[in-house]
Amino acid sequence: MRKRNAAMSFIVLLLSSAGVISIGGVEAADSVSKSTRSCTKMDFGKMPDGTPVELYVLSNGRVTAKVITYGGIVTELHVPDKKGKTEDVVLGFDSLKGYLSGNPYFGAIVGRFANRIAGGKFTLDGKDYKLAVNNGPNSLHGGIKAFDKVVWKAEDASGADGPAVKLTHLSPDGDEGYPGNLSVSVTYTVTNDDALKIDYKATTDKATPLNLTNHSYFNLAGPASGTVLDHELKLATDKYTVADDTLIPTGEIKSARGTPLDFTTSTPIGKHMNGLKADPIGYDHNYVLPGDGKSPKLAATVYEPSSGRVMEVFTTEPGVQFYTGNFLDGTLTGKGGVPYRKHQGFCLETQHYPDSVHHPEFPSTILRPGSTYTQTTIYKFSTR
Repeated sequence: MRKRNAAMSFIVLLLSSAGVISIGGVEAADSVSKSTRSCTKMDFGKMPDGTPVELYVLSNGRVTAKVITYGGIVTELHVPDKKGKTEDVVLGFDSLKGYLSGNPYFGAIVGRFANRIAGGKFTLDGKDYKLAVNNGPNSLHGGIKAFDKVVWKAEDASGADGPAVKLTHLSPDGDEGYPGNLSVSVTYTVTNDDALKIDYKATTDKATPLNLTNHSYFNLAGPASGTVLDHELKLATDKYTVADDTLIPTGEIKSARGTPLDFTTSTPIGKHMNGLKADPIGYDHNYVLPGDGKSPKLAATVYEPSSGRVMEVFTTEPGVQFYTGNFLDGTLTGKGGVPYRKHQGFCLETQHYPDSVHHPEFPSTILRPGSTYTQTTIYKFSTR
């Protein structure tokens, strides 16, 4: 009996070293061997003033994300298809020059305030603040030189969840018109279960509006494959915020059921697009999500039939902006010399509602001293 126990102990030790352990007679395997996880830092060029830009490559052996310190941009995200072939599934550029030459927020961290603020102004605690007007009559995505256009500090933050990079930035009082010295951190992790996890945290010394997101454009068949109109989308909600012609919410929250905005069942993105009243045609709508804001809940599922890739989006945020690259027109040349045309990528930007500063009935976007802003969004990948 003693010899049998010794032999069993040896087998358990052997299985453990291979990433497999036996617990109560049931085998459990680590989803990723630790030896395949890596966080590698590389150079990605220099800013016009000589500031170096770094590239961090995060990999768990199956999924690989590349993040640069300029704008906290996710430049590449490599994900396997149903045959095991790995391909980049986000739009972007091959070099820093492409990002510096003007682009529609490909892969960037957006802030201080994602989406729009009506008229580029707001009043907080009795004081009026004026912002840059950079989208028709409104302020968009934080202003002229917002979080997507600064160089963040970075450090390896890898841990038990997987390889990670932590980006930090201090936005000074008055930056782009916003009050308060705001300390922000954004941590990207390629998790052991094949997800890109984004954790946001911020503190301030004055009350300030804050609404952060990531602005990646996805094409699960690969950016060179054409449009995303055959991708199938299912949202975990039928509610959306009604907006005016400049995409500012009216305050009304409405059901999308039975309309071209209805994605309560898995539906090809392009199926009802021509029924939209928009110029150019496409989706650019904020959907109201269920959840308590404390733990990430499923917001959306996207399936791409030709590759079999599935992306699930989980978030603690109360909203998600669904956008279908309506303003891409072929003038931008992306990775591999591919021109980016209308509807070649889609965004699922987890966020608070647009223009929340003018709508006290919406979930608050005001961060005050002594409080900490936190948000978690997860883009999880699989196949079927």
